[in-house]
Amino acid sequence: MTAGGPPTMDDGDDKGGLRAALSGLTTRGRSFLAAGVAAAICAYVLGQADLLRVGLLLAALPLVCVVMLVRTRYRVTGTRRLSPSRVPAGTEARVHLRMENVSRLPTGLLMLQDRVPYVLGPRPRFVLDRVEAGGRREVSYRVRSDLRGRYPLGPLQLRLSDPFGMCELTRSFSAYDTLVVIPRTEPLPPVRLAGEASGYGEGRQRSLALAGDDDVIPRGYRHGDDLRRVHWRSTARYGELMVRREEQPQRARCTVLLDTRRIAYQGTGPDSAFEWAVSGAASTLVHMLERGFAVRLLTDDGNAVPGEGEGGFAGSTQESADSAGLMMDTLAVVDHSDGGGLSRAYDVLRGGNEGLLIAFFGDLDEEQAAVAARMRQRSGGAVAFVLDSTAWVQGAAPPAGPDTAFDRRLRLLRESGWTAVTVTPGTGLAQYWQQAGHQGLTAHSAVGGTTGGTTGFSGGWS
Repeated sequence: MTAGGPPTMDDGDDKGGLRAALSGLTTRGRSFLAAGVAAAICAYVLGQADLLRVGLLLAALPLVCVVMLVRTRYRVTGTRRLSPSRVPAGTEARVHLRMENVSRLPTGLLMLQDRVPYVLGPRPRFVLDRVEAGGRREVSYRVRSDLRGRYPLGPLQLRLSDPFGMCELTRSFSAYDTLVVIPRTEPLPPVRLAGEASGYGEGRQRSLALAGDDDVIPRGYRHGDDLRRVHWRSTARYGELMVRREEQPQRARCTVLLDTRRIAYQGTGPDSAFEWAVSGAASTLVHMLERGFAVRLLTDDGNAVPGEGEGGFAGSTQESADSAGLMMDTLAVVDHSDGGGLSRAYDVLRGGNEGLLIAFFGDLDEEQAAVAARMRQRSGGAVAFVLDSTAWVQGAAPPAGPDTAFDRRLRLLRESGWTAVTVTPGTGLAQYWQQAGHQGLTAHSAVGGTTGGTTGFSGGWS
C-alpha cells in the first residue's frame, strides 16, 4: 500500500494566482467580458448611459468571479492509495483517492482529475459536491496494463469553479505514486531435475555445526534462547553471553539467467519471444523461492539481483520476500541490452559452487553457444530454454533437422551437460518445465546417475 503525501492546496491572492485565474476564464466568462466591452463601446459612441451600465455589469461579473476565486482561502489535502502497488501484467489495480477539507470554510464544486499514462486507460475525472469544513470525500478508479513497466500516477489536479461558471482554476498537488506492472507468472508443476543441491529445497539437508567442542559456532545470546545452550568457554572469551548454534542451515542455490541481447530476439509486443523469456524467468524465480532456494537473477550483462550476501544471493530466508520483490521490479523494467555476448555472465559464474543454473536464451551463434557450454562446468545442474526467434516471428516452429544451425547449437549445449529444451510459440512454460525434468532424468540415468532408486537432486525438489 502506498500513499501520496499529504500535499496541501492553498489558493492565495498573489499576482501569479490572479494571472492564472484570468487565463482560466471559461467560454462563458470570456463571452460576458467581450459583450460588456462591446456594450460599453457602443454606449460611448451612441451616448446611451443605460447601455453603458449594462456593459459595465456584463464586464464586471467575470472579473468579480475571478477575484473571489483567487481570494478563496480554504485548504484541501489529497492522498492516494494503490491496492496493490505491484500487479502482474493484465491484472487490474484499484486507486483510492481521498480529499479532505482542512479549512474552516466549505468548498464549492470541485472537479478532481488524476493524471495517468495512456497505457493504463483513460484519465479519471470526478465531480465533488460541496465539501463541508473538516469533511472528506473518497473516490476510486481502476487501472490495467498488458505491458510490464513502472507507471507514474499523478500529480492529482483539482479544478475550482465559481457558482456562475465564469472561471475555472486548476491546482496540482506535488506528490505522485508508482504502479509497478510485473511480468505474468504461471504456476510450475513439481518435477525432478538432474543436478546436485544440498541444504534447503525439497531435500532439507543440513550440516550440523556441533560435531565437537572445537566445531562450535557461537553467536550472541538473544531473548528467548534456551540457557542450556549457553557456551561458557566462548562467553568467558568474548565477555558476553554466547550460545551454541546446534545446526547451520545451508540453502540450496539457484541462478536464473536471462538473455536480454537485442540481437538474440526478433519481434516486439506482449507475444514476442523476449516477453515470453521475461515471463518464464519470473515464473522460475517465484517457483524456486517457494521451494526454499536462495535465488538470484543474472542477466547477460553481468548484473545480479538482489546482489546481497555472498555471491549475490539473498542472505537468509527472511529476505526472500524482499528479494522476490526486488527481482520482480527488475524484470518489470528489463529491456534489451546492446551487448552482443554472454561473456560477462560467464565471468560471474566462473566462481563455481553456483548450484542449479536455469537459463532463458535467445538466438545463439556458434561463439555464444560455446560460451554457454562452458557455463555448465560451473554449476551443479543446468537447464536451458532456448527460443528460436525466427519461429516466433513466423508463428510456428520451422522444420527441424540435424543440419540446421539452431539444432547444432542445441546439440552442443546437450553434449556439454545442459538439459536444453526448444521453446516454440503457443506453449506455456509449465509444459516445457515437465519436458526439462524428463530429459534431465533420462540423460542422468543414461550415464549412471541413478543411485539407490532416486535420480536427480538429493531428496528431490519441486
